[in-house]
Amino acid sequence: MSKSSADIVNQLQAEINSIQGYKPAEAAVCRMGMGPVEAAFPNGIFPEAGIHEFITTCREGSAASEGFIAALLAKLLSKGGVAIWVSISHALFPPALVAYGVQPDRIVFINVERLKDALWVTEEALKCEGVAAVISEIRDLGFTESLRLQHAVEQSRITGFILRKSPRAIGSAACCARWRITPQPSRSVAGLPGIGYRRWNVALDKVRNGNTGNWLVEWSDSGLQVVPKETGLIIEERRNVG
Repeated sequence: MSKSSADIVNQLQAEINSIQGYKPAEAAVCRMGMGPVEAAFPNGIFPEAGIHEFITTCREGSAASEGFIAALLAKLLSKGGVAIWVSISHALFPPALVAYGVQPDRIVFINVERLKDALWVTEEALKCEGVAAVISEIRDLGFTESLRLQHAVEQSRITGFILRKSPRAIGSAACCARWRITPQPSRSVAGLPGIGYRRWNVALDKVRNGNTGNWLVEWSDSGLQVVPKETGLIIEERRNVG
């Protein structure tokens, strides 16, 4: 019996998703604990074998993005392996990663001075199958360079995070997702004064074959969790009322 056109299309879409890093629902996957956010991706699964682009335009956004990436990295490293962190800015304070459950000795830090060197090191690192993830802090990323990075992870099946700080231009990129993380006021814990759990506004500005959206996400002892909008609004209204 010959396959219908719908079956052929579905099979081709499944093969394309697999190449782009989206595993079938029944396969062993790494759950990030962000239900609605993960649901925005094809099959409702965070794409591990893909390039994730993060855009920031200020220092606060850069720090928030580094924290959010560290939270994702903790999940990826829980399966074993090490990570590689490539940087031109040299601004990261490695001991701060412990707050997100990432031990700095599980990361190989590579500092370079030129964008050209950072891109080369990142691409070569993304080809290493024994690496859980590669994080690269660069400013500019052209479409051709992003395509080379995406091709690398499609072979090695590892995760790439590209943190672009104050890019001069945001054009098209061959990435599976484009994120924008901004810090948000935290809530107090059990009525105690001081700073509560970290919160971010997590925006997915681009998702290949998925859906874009905005969510309020909190990092606590339980990991990453999406805060229901009603809860966030109530807390914000109470804060405004004083």
